[in-house]
Parts: sequence; C-alpha cells; structure tokens
Amino acid sequence: MTLDAGARATLLKVARDAIGHGLVHAQLPEIDVDNYPLSLRVEACTFVTLHADAALRGCIGSLRAHRPLVADVARHAHAAAFADARFEPVQHGELDALRIHISILSELEPLDFRDDADLLRILEAGRDGLLIECAGQRATFLPSVWASFPEGVDFLAALKRKAGMPGAAADYQAWRYTTEDFEEERG
Repeated sequence: MTLDAGARATLLKVARDAIGHGLVHAQLPEIDVDNYPLSLRVEACTFVTLHADAALRGCIGSLRAHRPLVADVARHAHAAAFADARFEPVQHGELDALRIHISILSELEPLDFRDDADLLRILEAGRDGLLIECAGQRATFLPSVWASFPEGVDFLAALKRKAGMPGAAADYQAWRYTTEDFEEERG
C-alpha cells in the first residue's frame, strides 16, 4: 500500500484527534469510516508510535488486518497514548509536544530457516520487520528498530528477550513484513 500525501495527512490528523478526544472524554472516538476515501477504508494493520522529544512515549499496533485503516489508526493512537503499560497515560500538557509516527504493515510472510544465522541472512536490515514465536511466546520489532542495534545478532537477541525466549532457542517460527512509514512534521 502506498498512500498519497493527503491520505497520510488525514491519518495523522485522525491519530492526533483520537488522542485529543481521549484526553477530553476518556474514551476512543467513534470513527465513521464512510466519511473517508476508499483508500482509508481498506482493512489494514498499523502501529502508532508516539515520541516526546526523542524519547519513546508509547507504541501500540497489530500484526493482522481486521478493521478499516482509518479506524485502526485511531484505535492504536488512542491505545499508544493511554494503554501502553510501559508508560503513564498521556496528560493534557503533553499533546502538543507529541510526535506521531504511523507504520502500515504488509502481510506477514512466513520464513523457512535452519538457525539464527540463516534467518539473519534472509532478512534485510532496516527494511524487514520481524515477528517470532516459540511455545506461545511471541514478539515483534518494526523495521525501524534495526537502527537501535549495531549487528543483526543483537537485533535478534533483543527480540528473543522481548518474547521471553531462551537465547539458544532453535525451534521457533518467524515471519517478516515491511512497512509504509510516515510521521508528522513538528517544529
């Protein structure tokens, strides 16, 4: 999926409005998807990431498409602001300083690999997001997370820790995906 500048601006406004609505009404706003162009009504999965200055302030998303894109963005923006368990809920005075980043995910592609080294050879750092699962434990890193690690082995080790997997777990499944990413221009 590739959205034009107008569609991206609309989704960023929907995300900001969902957070603002949550601050005033303590609930997610109702989104009438029929009021949006067809390109924003297709089922899609998204992650919405919030930053305050350079620091992460919240990030929530899904890995499977099951609601219209515009509604998914609103839901995840609201959840990133108020339901990310790693952070206190966003307060009124923070809204203007938040920078909103939206990632629209492609479908998950299952990967066939023998071991960690083989998996890392298959992946393209900075382009591929990765979901891993072992014995009911799962975790994902968006493609942008590659920038936080000097080496692919560090990326994979951190993702395994996030999933609660032993570092040497050899029997796990993996899927990759790509994202269309955009964020607000804030001054």
